[in-house]
Amino acid sequence: MSKFPLPSNSLMFAPMEGITDDTYRKVIGALYPEWDSFSCDFLRVPNPNPYPLKHVRKHFGEHFPEELKAKSIYQILTSPGAFLKETVEQVRDLGFHWIDLNLGCPSKTVCKHRGGSYLLSELPELKSILGTIRDHFPGVFTCKIRVGYKDDHNFEDIIRLIQDCGVDAVIIHARTRDELYKGVAKWDYIKQAVKVATIPVVGNGDIWTTKDIERYYDYTGCHSIMLARPALKTPWMARLVKSNEEDSLELRSQEILRYFSAFYQETGAQEIEEASRIRRLKSVSRYIFDDFNEGNQVKSSFLRSKTFEDQMKVVQGLLQEETPGYLIDDKILNLQKSHP
Repeated sequence: MSKFPLPSNSLMFAPMEGITDDTYRKVIGALYPEWDSFSCDFLRVPNPNPYPLKHVRKHFGEHFPEELKAKSIYQILTSPGAFLKETVEQVRDLGFHWIDLNLGCPSKTVCKHRGGSYLLSELPELKSILGTIRDHFPGVFTCKIRVGYKDDHNFEDIIRLIQDCGVDAVIIHARTRDELYKGVAKWDYIKQAVKVATIPVVGNGDIWTTKDIERYYDYTGCHSIMLARPALKTPWMARLVKSNEEDSLELRSQEILRYFSAFYQETGAQEIEEASRIRRLKSVSRYIFDDFNEGNQVKSSFLRSKTFEDQMKVVQGLLQEETPGYLIDDKILNLQKSHP
């Protein structure tokens, strides 16, 4: 029987390489606790030598509030022949209750080394990997997949293999590996998976708005939804859904200020050097300005900014456009001086 712990219609914040590290998850977890789960970006299972335990712990991050750790998923990515058993046991022994296996990464390097979405084309190797994880990890075990590698011909076979190996739920990005992020993810794949699977199906891919979420559930019948790029665009999405709040441009501009300020404060508290703090803010600004008038110009100005104060002036321009008379509190602009 599936041990999947989330109730129906849950919203999961997706793992994203280079984004969902411990700093980012602490900020999102504090600002937007309405998300039902969070995930670290994947830990690459090593070969030829196991990691020391402190590396496995450090990858997830330390000093997490217990309520955030309880909602967290430890994602791994592996290849045949890697030190999978040892790594899974380390994750288990560190007290993590949920492992997710990355079977969706489309990176050429990852696939060249027979990891990520490559394994969707090699079901005997995938079966061995799934069995190793299930045999050595008693907690929640999920897989995040694409619908296939080069094509979708064995999509249903993949679903059946995953559930037969004792996986508790399958998270599906509705594209093949070769499609990368082109076009629009096809909701029909999720509908098909729901008919085949006996475990919960979580849908993922191009679900950008609260109305999309409503239509997605109605059309696919999936258990829950995981958001990646849309979560970067609207980190407060789970709150909007659960409070029936409208995501107006006025609200969006205010939340961007709140979000960027909290992220900047957290990087300062961790004594990250200033240039890196500015780069990190730029890295999480993808998609976030898209809905504004002249959004590309706003984004360009933000990316050209060399200081936090300059970045906040760009945001202040949005606030004054959407909320005439709105002024940023001087305390926010002084954050740069507070954390040199």
